[in-house]
Order: sequence, then C-alpha cells, then structure tokens
Amino acid sequence: MSQEKSGLFEDFFNKEDKKEEKEQPVVENLVTPSFSPNAEMVLKKRYLSRNSDGEVLETPSEMLWRVASNVSEAELSWDGDAAQWAKVFYNMMARKEFLPNSPTLMNAGKELGQLSACFVLPVEDSMDSIFSAVKNTALIHKSGGGTGFSFSRIRPANDFVHSTKGVSSGPISFMTVFDHATETVKQGGVRRGANMAVLRVDHPDIEQFITVKQDMGLLNNFNLSIAATDAFMAAVDRGEDFPLVNPRTGESVKELSAKTVFSKIVESAWASGEPGLVFIDKINEANPTPHIGEIEATNPCGEQPLLPFEACNLGSINLSLMVRRGSSGLPEVAWSRLEKTVRNAVRFLDDVIEVNKYPLAEITDMVMGNRKIGLGIMGFADLLFRLSIPYDSEKALVLAEEIMSFIEDKARQTSADLARERGAFPNFKGSLFDTRSMPAMRNATVTTIAPTGSISILAGCSSGIEPVFALAYTRKNLLDDGDELHEVVPEFAKIAMERHFHSAELIEKIAEKGSCKGIEEVPEDVRNVFVTSHDISPSYHVRMQAAFQKYTDNAVSKTVNLPSDATKEDVAQVFRLARQLGCKGVTVYRDGSRDKQVLNLNSGKPDEFEEPVMVGPRPRPELTRGVTRRVRTGCGNLYVTINEDEQGPVEIFSQMGKAGGCAASQSEAISRMVSLALRSHVDPSEIASELKGISCHRLAWQNGTRILSCADAMGKALEWHLNGTNGEEGEDHQPADNQPDVTVMVNEGSGTSASVNNLAGACPFCGGPLKYESGCVSCALECGYSECG
Repeated sequence: MSQEKSGLFEDFFNKEDKKEEKEQPVVENLVTPSFSPNAEMVLKKRYLSRNSDGEVLETPSEMLWRVASNVSEAELSWDGDAAQWAKVFYNMMARKEFLPNSPTLMNAGKELGQLSACFVLPVEDSMDSIFSAVKNTALIHKSGGGTGFSFSRIRPANDFVHSTKGVSSGPISFMTVFDHATETVKQGGVRRGANMAVLRVDHPDIEQFITVKQDMGLLNNFNLSIAATDAFMAAVDRGEDFPLVNPRTGESVKELSAKTVFSKIVESAWASGEPGLVFIDKINEANPTPHIGEIEATNPCGEQPLLPFEACNLGSINLSLMVRRGSSGLPEVAWSRLEKTVRNAVRFLDDVIEVNKYPLAEITDMVMGNRKIGLGIMGFADLLFRLSIPYDSEKALVLAEEIMSFIEDKARQTSADLARERGAFPNFKGSLFDTRSMPAMRNATVTTIAPTGSISILAGCSSGIEPVFALAYTRKNLLDDGDELHEVVPEFAKIAMERHFHSAELIEKIAEKGSCKGIEEVPEDVRNVFVTSHDISPSYHVRMQAAFQKYTDNAVSKTVNLPSDATKEDVAQVFRLARQLGCKGVTVYRDGSRDKQVLNLNSGKPDEFEEPVMVGPRPRPELTRGVTRRVRTGCGNLYVTINEDEQGPVEIFSQMGKAGGCAASQSEAISRMVSLALRSHVDPSEIASELKGISCHRLAWQNGTRILSCADAMGKALEWHLNGTNGEEGEDHQPADNQPDVTVMVNEGSGTSASVNNLAGACPFCGGPLKYESGCVSCALECGYSECG
C-alpha cells in the first residue's frame, strides 16, 4: 500500500477525523464489519494478505479498504471523487450488502491485480493453439481465475493429420493435457484450478465425451457440458437421426439416433451428475455482440457464457438484508435499499474493469471492447424465510421474477447513466442494443447469477438462488469437553423461539436429518416455509432457475437436486423442462450418485460375554511370491502388491505413484495394518469387505468399477486377488432403488462433527461432507472449500 493510500486509510479510520466524515453527505461513517466464526476462518484461509512466512498482515476491515480504495481509483479517469466512492464501496461491502467475486477480494490493491473469476479461452485445431491455450490456462489459474473451453473445433480421433500423415488423437486426449496442467498449478496458493469443457453434440467424438468421466482419474479438474443444439433437441422430440460433423472438413461423417444419444446423456447424468447441458443456440440468441464472435463455451460453473479470450467480473447482492418492516407491520422487500445497492454495485463492477490487470493482451482487448459485468444475488432462500414464503410455491416464483426484473432494470439504467458519463462499450455499434435502437450502454451485459460459495459464507447468507442445504447440524466443541453444539439457520431459530416450539431435543432431531419435514413438533405452516434442497421437487428447481433466467443477461448457476431413488426418466424430464422454460443450461445431481455406501449393522447379540483371545501374528517368511496391481484412485495410481506364503496372503505393500504426503503415508499405514491382520489369521475376505466402501472426497473408475478411495482400492485389489479376477466383471456400484439414504457422522478438522447425508465424500479441508450445488462441489458445512474456487 502506497504512503498516500496508507494516509488516506488512517484518515478514514482515525477517530479524530469523524467530524470531517460527518460533513460528507453520501456516507456518514465507515462501518466496522462483523463476521461469523466460519467467515473469519475463510477470511484467514483465503482472503487476508500474508507475508512470505504465511503470517496474516491485515484485518477484515483493512482487506475491504484495500479492495474499495483500489477499485475506486478508476473514478480518477473521469475526474471523479475517488475518496468518496472508496467510502461508498467500503461500506457496501462492510455491511455485506454486496461482495465481489473472490479474485477481486484476494488481489485488488496487490501487485498481481487480476480481479476476474471467469475466462473462456479458444482452442483451435492446431498444436500451436492447443498448447498456447494450456500455457494461458496456467497463467489464469495462477491468478485465481477459472477457465472454460470449447473443444468442438478439434478434429475427431483417428482423423487424418496432413502434416504428419498420421491420425489425430481427438479432443478428449488433449483435455487430459489441460487437466494435468491444472493439477500442477494451484491458484494463487488459495484456489484450486477449475475448468469447463464443452463439446458440441454433433461432434464425432460425442459418445466418448459423454462417458469420459467414468475414469475420473483423467479429468478431476473439469466440469463437462454438452452444447445441445436446437436441431438436436428437435430430432430427439421427433425420434429422428442427426448428423455428426467433422469440424475439420465441415462434412457429415455419419448419423446417430438423437434419442439414443440423449438417453446416454441422461444415463451418465443420472449416474454421476455429468455431463450437464448448455443450450447453445439459446445462448447465442442473447449474445449481445454477435458481430464480434459466436459464444461456444462458459465459465466452470456454467453461469457465464463468454466469447473466446473474454473475461467477466462478477459480484452479488445479499438479498437477506433487503427486507424492511412494512406499514402493515409485516416484512417486505426493501426496494429503495435494493435499488441503491444495485446502482453502487454496477458502478463498482465497471470500475473493476478499469483497474483490472488481465493476464493476456488478447483478454484485455476483448474485455475492454465489451465491458461485460455480472451482477447477481445471494441469500434468496433467506429472503423467502424472512417473508414466510415457501421456496417451492407459485408465490416464490413470482417474487423471483419481480426481484430479478427490478435488479436488471436498475442495473441497465445505471449502465446507461455511465455510458452518458463515460461512453458506451466500444463494440456497441453493431450490437443488439444498436440494431434494436436501444439506449447506449456502458456494459454489454449487466447481470449473472453465480454460485457464491465462498462469498456467501462471508456474507452469512444462503448461496446464490439455491435453497438451504440443511436447517440445522451438529458440531462438537472440543474446547469445552466435547459438548455438542447445534447450529441452526438463524431465521428458523428465531421463529422457533417466538412461537415457543424451540427445544434442544427438537433441534437435535432436525440436525439428524437436516430438514423439519415430517417432524410434528414443528407447526405445519413453518414446515411448509422452511424447506431444504432435498424437500423440493425437481420441477420447482427448474422453474426457479427459469424464473431468474428470464431477467438475467448471462446465465444462472443452479443445480437441480434429485432424490436417490429418482429414475433416468426423471432426469430426462428435467432436461426437457429446462429447455422448454428458456434456461440456457441445466445441471442435475441425484443424491448419492457419485459416492454411495451402505452401512450394514449386525444386530445379533451374543448370549453371553466371552473373554477375547489375544493372538499374535505369524512370522513373515524369508521368501514370498506375489503380484502387483495398478489401481486408479482419485489421488493418482496406487500400486498394490499382494504377497503369499504357503498359508495364503501374508502381506500387502502399496505405493502411491510418485506422490508423497498424506495419501502415500495413509496408504502405507493401511498396508501395514492389513499385513498384520493377514499374519494374524484374519480371513482375507473379511479384510477386503471392511476396506471396500470406504470413501474420500475424490473417486475414480477402473474397468467399469468405481474406486472410492485408497482403502477401497486395496480392498478391491485383495478381493480380485482372492477371486482370481482383474476386476473386469464390472461390479455395479450404482445404488439399487431400495437402498436407503445414508446418514453418517463425519469429523471436521477442528474436532467438530455433523450428522448429514453423505452426498459426495469428505471435504479435504475439514472432513465434513461435500455437496453438489450450482454445478460445483463444495463443503456442506461451509468451511470454505470449493472445487470451483
């Protein structure tokens, strides 16, 4: 921070200058922000500046001032009052009315200065373009951004390559190169790399693309979406064939049944949540600058369609704060406060474009030409709670349209005002605004609805437009003799106290299942209002997304949650309904489909207690013989060696590729314990049974079999060894229709625990469960971990 800025900072925070501040009409005082313990943990882990020794250098207030003062410097370009706008921006963030995307909070006012979250890079059909894109991806990930790509221009596998007289390896093989590069580059030390891969449905390699993530060891850092054309969807409806087109020649190479391909998409999405669909023609209908280029891809979570080399900076308004007491005494939307926040946020985001340091000159040119911003919302579920409106109701859908229509209208008005003050975006002539004789705009787009995973934790509200994941959950406080603490959605706790049905027993019961559905102690009208994501029917998930999409320039990040017993036809209906209602894309997640385990409890009790007999292991012989198997895991290739003596398996050794650290040490520890058990005459099949089904946060596939963890890999390897197979029989790990949802107690890194549905494995930060939401994987206990940053 420069000496001048440091002095300005001291002026704003020095008590001696309060009198001078009061003379300013726009902002009376600077607000002291208040953050929850979870938010403070996330701030320290990801956002607050550190020195080279990793020591935190700033407070949350100083972080917000760093951001506000840096962004407000753009005002100087138009002779504006940067100091005054810095105060406006600071207070808006300190009150948690609005927060920008994570890279802005992380990098504003620092040397890096890269403030955008969303990028799309072109991938043309040449080695030069492909590997230039790989290099550019690494630069963007290092700066904290996420990247999207269309691989549709790459010629299909086994196509002719003129320069070498050989054959092409196809787009999927090149995707693995991007995946490995992403794995290598940790975003700015605090964010994982995140990518979106899009392939047109009429690409000749589409069938391989649909199922590629069954081997998740290849593409751990990608979300997958299929660019579904109107022609394809019409062919599905009519039961017709459609052509596959070689992008190198533009010629049709063969035809497939559209229904068959659609069924494969549905089956894969039902089984694993991927791929999603983007309705590419719908996206390009809304492309504001078609004369500049065609949109082919989106950012990693799908809410931001972008041109090649384009970036967008996002921010979200906290709707949970946009409530006031109406004249009738009942809560209502605070429209005037919302309008003020919208106008200030649009100005903030336009200023970000000006001060942003983009990683590539091509990105700078494209961004400055279109000046896209993406203002969205978070805390919508909390707003509904405060207004006593059920999420799955017609009233909620009407409110969603009303709010987003208001936000878009005020955002466009502000953009038009800025255009008069600063000029229209340079590519305005020839844009949809120009051809439709609309007012000049400063920004080609103004609204986007993003997932808001981390910033919603900072704001203390629900994420994006998603319903809440759970009303209550349990933590253990090890600092206080391990007492259990029940954390509850604040509005639910408030209603429970006001209406006198609150009790520790009730909250514990709700914490066990996350929802109050079916709990008679909760009044029926309260049960109807306080619904969670798994209480809501898939059709209402889609209808809510469509309601917001109707008044959103870009797209909407939303996950359609399905129960574990949902059928493939349920998934197909979701896809069809999303297209019918005008969504630009859709993602589904069926509960437990990526990581499901069944707990089998033995209820039999011994007639009488028997003193256990302690046994020691037999000695290891000098000579053993065995085999080594390579098993793919989510952490890499695990090499499992099983040795035998004359009595059978006697020991297991494991090696985690070239990796070290936790995965390698844990697999070694498991190997030692298994070897001890084998030499102690424990039935090897029982050992395999105990190891199988143990899951971690990342899974993989091998020969059609799902590998849930290193422990699961060892168990399966031992079982294959005992059965004399190679694991190629294709064990079906997809859950049967009659398998119950699994509720487990998971430990957090801080010594806490929570009883929740085990949706997607364990969080690598805190050990809590992961959830699939808004096209991304994040911690259900909101410790700050997100696979999309």
